[in-house]
Amino acid sequence: MYKRGSGISTNTLIVVLAVVLALFYNQTFFSNLTTTYPIIWNNVGFLASVAVVLVAAFVFLFSLISHRKTIKPIAIVFLLISSITAYFMDSYNIIIDDQMLQNALLTDTAEILDLISLKMLLYFLFLGIVPAIIVYHIPIRALPLKSALYGRLQLLLGSLILAAILILAFSSHYATFFREHKTLRFYTNPTFYIYSTIKYATQVIETEKAVIQPIGEDAHIPARNPHRELIVFVLGETARADRFSLNGYPRETNPLLKNDNVISFSNVSACGTSTAVSVPCIFSIYDRSKHSDAKAQSTENVLDILNRSGVNVLWRDNNSSSKGVALRVPYESYKSPDKNPVCDDECRDEGMLDGLQEYIDSHAGEDMFIVLHQMGNHGPAYYKRYPKSFEKFTPACETSQLEECSKEEIDNAYDNAILYTDYFLSRVIALLKNNSAAFETGMLYVSDHGESLGENGLYLHGLPYFLAPDTQTQIPVIMWFGENYDEIDNESLRLKRNNSYSHDNLFHTILGLMEVQSEVYNNDMDIVHGPD
Repeated sequence: MYKRGSGISTNTLIVVLAVVLALFYNQTFFSNLTTTYPIIWNNVGFLASVAVVLVAAFVFLFSLISHRKTIKPIAIVFLLISSITAYFMDSYNIIIDDQMLQNALLTDTAEILDLISLKMLLYFLFLGIVPAIIVYHIPIRALPLKSALYGRLQLLLGSLILAAILILAFSSHYATFFREHKTLRFYTNPTFYIYSTIKYATQVIETEKAVIQPIGEDAHIPARNPHRELIVFVLGETARADRFSLNGYPRETNPLLKNDNVISFSNVSACGTSTAVSVPCIFSIYDRSKHSDAKAQSTENVLDILNRSGVNVLWRDNNSSSKGVALRVPYESYKSPDKNPVCDDECRDEGMLDGLQEYIDSHAGEDMFIVLHQMGNHGPAYYKRYPKSFEKFTPACETSQLEECSKEEIDNAYDNAILYTDYFLSRVIALLKNNSAAFETGMLYVSDHGESLGENGLYLHGLPYFLAPDTQTQIPVIMWFGENYDEIDNESLRLKRNNSYSHDNLFHTILGLMEVQSEVYNNDMDIVHGPD
């Protein structure tokens, strides 16, 4: 019926696995915990109890999902994945939630390679591969079915009872832990990424079942003057509003744009803190409070409305993708040298302008809306985002391992990338100026989200919105219009530059600029034509 012999029981391995995960894979959780509850005499017992409760939670989890024949593969998988999540949490103080998973799954190979470092490989080796090999070679002792079930029941009940006793013993501490500091639980590894994975998978299943719903079916452009609209929408990446000298940043990061009569809006908030959330939201009819990935993927967006109205829409991309926005309009990727003529260490944003004049000339009789999706300031390898000739601020951080650089070096690399965006936008404006005789021309630059650069120990982006600092949510919006653009008074528009706006306004602003009439258009939400 079963084999007796040497080895450890499944329950013992479960307990060992739980202890190891709690002690060695949750550095960020305990660091944030002790910041909230300092290591003083009144907190020592509570802090110790949290460690034990965490182990008990892991024991309960693995007791539910494993038995003798599955405990090894389950343990190995969790050790390998948890080693990588531990690295990102420990290095950048990020949270692995459903939006972060979505962003990771939608990124491309080049962006993934930017994240690989020696430290990451060491984490994977010593917290992933080595423990996995040890688990693989541990013999598991077989037990009679009755004994195995009884032992498992004891483990399940024991972990629950132990956790309950400790929570009751330190109830005053746990009351604040659960009510006022619930975000601390987001840093537990692996329980929170397990929860996030289930949540994300559920969203994907719902999205795949959805049928795309049309909106703005009444949209049309009425007869008007012979000039056609030519709008270039530059979709920025990871740019912070407070790093643009146009918005008061003391460093000169916009030496070219300051001479181009642009209007820079200084108080605009993003829809999300990641590309995968913000990009679909920017073009969606839903505002941030109602937006979801399922709604974005199952509902037409503003590009569909423009296309239906007779506007020639083109999306050129030097980033990973359009995140589903440009699925029904012409799309061109400029991520490789066979398409992008401006490539050195990586393909540059300015390469998206190649052949664009010829494209415009071939559609001279049409309204045109062109999206240029930048690589911009995508981190953590900011030093790769600009040619060496734009390295004005030195010394610059030249590694993806940001904690190895000083704050000054990180800032320098990031600001150099902003400087390159300034150059790119000035080239877009120059292109538009050359077409102002045939079109009413305009440029609208909007970043998808901001970035943390080490403030309060935070790096990169992607924190849950309610936790995210302003550095991740406050984004730049810059507009430029040709002199012959009807009904646009630059000076009146400039008076709005400090008004509070968000990505929610862009759907209606785009329709207004393209003079599209539809029941879905809300003039009050239009930054350009709406109220002061």
